[in-house]
Amino acid sequence: MNSCHPAKSAAAGVQGMPLSAARPAFWLGLLLGLGLAVHAEPPPPLTATNLWKFPLASSYPYNKSKSTPALASDGTIYQATFDGTLFAIRPDGKEKWRFKAGHEIKSSPAIADDGTIYFGSRDRQFYAVTPDGQLKWRFATGAWVDSSPAIAQQGAVYFGSWDNHFYALNPDGSLKWKLAVGGIVDSSPAIGADGTIYFGAHNRKFYAVNPDGTVRWTFLTGAEIISSPAIGAGGVIYFSSLDGNLYALNPDGKEQWRYHSGAALDSSPVLDENENIFLPVNNATWSVSKTGQSRGGWPSAIPIEVSPTVATGGVYASQPWRTLAGVTADFTQQIWVATLQGNLTAPPVVTAAGIIYAVGEDGVLYAIQPPGERSPPAKSSWPMFRANARHTGRVGNPAAK
Repeated sequence: MNSCHPAKSAAAGVQGMPLSAARPAFWLGLLLGLGLAVHAEPPPPLTATNLWKFPLASSYPYNKSKSTPALASDGTIYQATFDGTLFAIRPDGKEKWRFKAGHEIKSSPAIADDGTIYFGSRDRQFYAVTPDGQLKWRFATGAWVDSSPAIAQQGAVYFGSWDNHFYALNPDGSLKWKLAVGGIVDSSPAIGADGTIYFGAHNRKFYAVNPDGTVRWTFLTGAEIISSPAIGAGGVIYFSSLDGNLYALNPDGKEQWRYHSGAALDSSPVLDENENIFLPVNNATWSVSKTGQSRGGWPSAIPIEVSPTVATGGVYASQPWRTLAGVTADFTQQIWVATLQGNLTAPPVVTAAGIIYAVGEDGVLYAIQPPGERSPPAKSSWPMFRANARHTGRVGNPAAK
């Protein structure tokens, strides 16, 4: 007696009809009847449009900028480079002006309410530049300034330095106060709704400082803190440490939870509207819930070092082979992909109109339009690095239009 193999019989078709011509409903029913799982393949990702690209630098290592673009209310993009140049670029991709600092710039610029652009440099200076590209003032510190500044509602500017101090300057450039912390401060500060300033240091401590410069509390971790903190809607502070932990602290400094990633974390977390946390962990963009539970991640073939950005249409994450991907917040589908000429070196910024600005290691600033409907930043307290497109680093300040 000849046995009949179900799969082979199915592949032969129905009454001599080839498989491709058989009715889809018949085959679906047959496969389900045989107990075979039917998985719908996700559609291939769409391709985003590169609206324009602006060359920032061409020679290594000066094209390896860690500075991320900041967006003014008039649409001007400010981008710093590792060769010490601050560029002002119009929304159409044309250069407006450039300003030269004395050395490399790793700090990301921040834009005040009056349009002043603040940033630090490795020439040991902190700069204030006017919207027309003129030096307003500069302030000397004792070492590199890699920390990106935060701007308080009243106009005070906060940043750290490699000279083991944390600084507060008035809008005119005068010193308001400085705090000795006993360790390098290249963590970029975050400002809470009540004005408290939060930052980490290489002495393994995380600081909460009052607006008058007095220390409210400190929290000790197991290693250096380079990450810039993110602040949730309820005032919970999220930050990572090189000890491999993502921490959640209450505003009084008490630990709410910690999530051990198994990697030395130096990247800065961002939040979606449900206060899920996103950050790079080894070869993935990872997510943790606001209660400290893993939500999984979006894998990569190589380590990811750049923090993602969260928009209403998904999570925008760096990917290998010179791409930026838009994926769903639950990591079930890649929606679109943008091809660049180099891997991302800094977190992307998304505007209220849904345009993405991203810098590649090819020394180019890209303006990217994702396919589909406009997707502005997620309606959360911290959807991107430095909280918003102006990089004020404070809660409650809307992204630039």
